Amino acid sequence: MEEREERQEPATGSHFVGKKEDLIKAKRSFRTVEGRDILVLYHQETFYALDFHCYHAGVPLQNGDIEEFDGKLCKFKISLAEGESIYRATNPYDPVLTPRWYSKGIKQRIHTVTETDGDVYVTLSHVSCFIESDYFQGEKGKVGRESIEAEDAAKKSKATIF
Repeated sequence: MEEREERQEPATGSHFVGKKEDLIKAKRSFRTVEGRDILVLYHQETFYALDFHCYHAGVPLQNGDIEEFDGKLCKFKISLAEGESIYRATNPYDPVLTPRWYSKGIKQRIHTVTETDGDVYVTLSHVSCFIESDYFQGEKGKVGRESIEAEDAAKKSKATIF
């Protein structure tokens, strides 16, 4: 995963995140824009940008598969286009227990991606309501992420001793 300096287009509020060909090649790229950690993804000929840390546990979203659930492209069962969290369950009150996809609502903040003359730009979401992934962009969330990372490192070091 590569990192680049941000270049801002002052009139639009968009931030340069990379060259189209480089981002396509990388498929997943971490960027920090206006102090916000984001993940830029290229999947099925479309660019997506969303908060880098999962809304639920603060883990980075750059790893894992992208799958289609109920007609929506998802990573960790989070819709790439809407930031909606999706899960599969059955309704215990239905006479026939048939699993189907349900939504928990929008949990992951997504951002707008545009491409101009081979340059890719991200415009951060300015939706005013709190979205759960916002927590991991703030100070408390950063401390929580560091704690989780330290625990994971300790577990890995114990596992390699044996």
